[in-house]
Amino acid sequence: MPGLFDVLRASRFRLRPVRRGRWTTRPRLNRSLWGEISPPALFTLSFAALIAGGTLGLQLLPGIYTGASLSWLDAAFTVTSAVCVTGLIVVDTATHFTPFGQAWILLCIQLGGLGIIAFTSLIAAVLGQRMSLRQESLSASALTDVAPHVDARRLLRDVVRFTFLIEAAGAVVLTGLFARHQPFGHALWNGVFHSISAFCNAGFSTFSASLMDYQTNAPVLLVVAGLIVLGGLGFLTIEEIVLWTKAVRRRHRFRLSLHSRIVLAATAVLLVVGTVGGYVFETDVTLARLPEPFKWLNAFFFSVTARTAGFNSIDYSAATPAANFLTILLMFVGGSPGSTAGGAKTTTFALLALLAWARFRGRTSTGLWGRTVPQETLNRAVNQAMLYMTFVTLGILALVALEGRHTAEAKFLGYMFESVSAFNTVGLSMNITATLGTASKVVTLLLMFVGRVGPVAVAAALAQRPAATPIVRYAYEDVVVG
Repeated sequence: MPGLFDVLRASRFRLRPVRRGRWTTRPRLNRSLWGEISPPALFTLSFAALIAGGTLGLQLLPGIYTGASLSWLDAAFTVTSAVCVTGLIVVDTATHFTPFGQAWILLCIQLGGLGIIAFTSLIAAVLGQRMSLRQESLSASALTDVAPHVDARRLLRDVVRFTFLIEAAGAVVLTGLFARHQPFGHALWNGVFHSISAFCNAGFSTFSASLMDYQTNAPVLLVVAGLIVLGGLGFLTIEEIVLWTKAVRRRHRFRLSLHSRIVLAATAVLLVVGTVGGYVFETDVTLARLPEPFKWLNAFFFSVTARTAGFNSIDYSAATPAANFLTILLMFVGGSPGSTAGGAKTTTFALLALLAWARFRGRTSTGLWGRTVPQETLNRAVNQAMLYMTFVTLGILALVALEGRHTAEAKFLGYMFESVSAFNTVGLSMNITATLGTASKVVTLLLMFVGRVGPVAVAAALAQRPAATPIVRYAYEDVVVG
């Protein structure tokens, strides 16, 4: 798990368990160079090191390619896409890499996906003592106040346990499904690869057409969709669901946290909206030749995969502009905090909607289900949305400016789609990734890296206790708005 144990080692504090799962800290006596590196910086460096190591392996290890090897830029692009669990590719994974090369990419996916969720699940504990609400709400786990019944150390153990259990179960089921029309050896490898890739929301596939050949195979699409949804819920929510089921069996009362309720509700709403939109926009286009039940099935898969998974059962280059723009909106929202998914996050989307509704009704407080959300948390949701909008806009501008020089007609929607897909670590494309120029590939690579590492590192940096500063407030003066 790159990043997590490095951060634990590099932190200036040594975690010491006390009663009932509370962790305290005590300063290290020996402050080495590692101790001077902040956890956010080390987290970013650990991902950069993983990308560098993966790129070297892709270039130097024997038996990686079936033919000519990739250039250094394309190798770095591929590994960055794998480590950042994005799924954008410049060559066909199924035909350009040997099974060993595919296994190397899969290792990068697993380390990148597991590393980031483990880090975000324990970032609260790593940063110090019992954290303030400001720190916890920036953390993906937010254990102390968001879910006080969830223990940080148990969650770390369960992150690893749930990951391998869910991936193993998915691999077994997919292997059985693929074995119906493939040799068992191929079916086993394809089942393992797609299970890990789906749960990590990576979108890499050992099939050249992704899952387009499985449009009428309901079990395969539903299993992959289930893995994607589980990977995108976040481990805090999964942990709470497990605790809730145990409480129900024992006939005990258990209340899901507001965080998990919002995650589940927002996920359900987005799935329904995406499914209906996908059906309406594509029923007479990419889904025209499918029977009615399979139209709805592929519309559902369209909705699931658009929120950072990267698999596709339709050709997005042949889809309607309305469907592609709906995909862009879903990609921007993404998955939930503390998950393998990217995007601005479902909780951010939900809090912004609740804030707008509360202000529309003239209320000064924002809440749901009998709970009020702190104003500071709402402010951070607005800031995060603005941060994502800024990066995505700059990425779109860069791709359009760079690629528009080489083509007579700049395909604005395609470059917008590519930029949002890269920054929100989705991996869907309108088939333009391989056609990008050198500078555009560098821009896309940076978007993937910043989109995956940046928000978590920024959150951790902001969670550090700032130096005490005097509180100064200037005189009020109003500004006309609207």
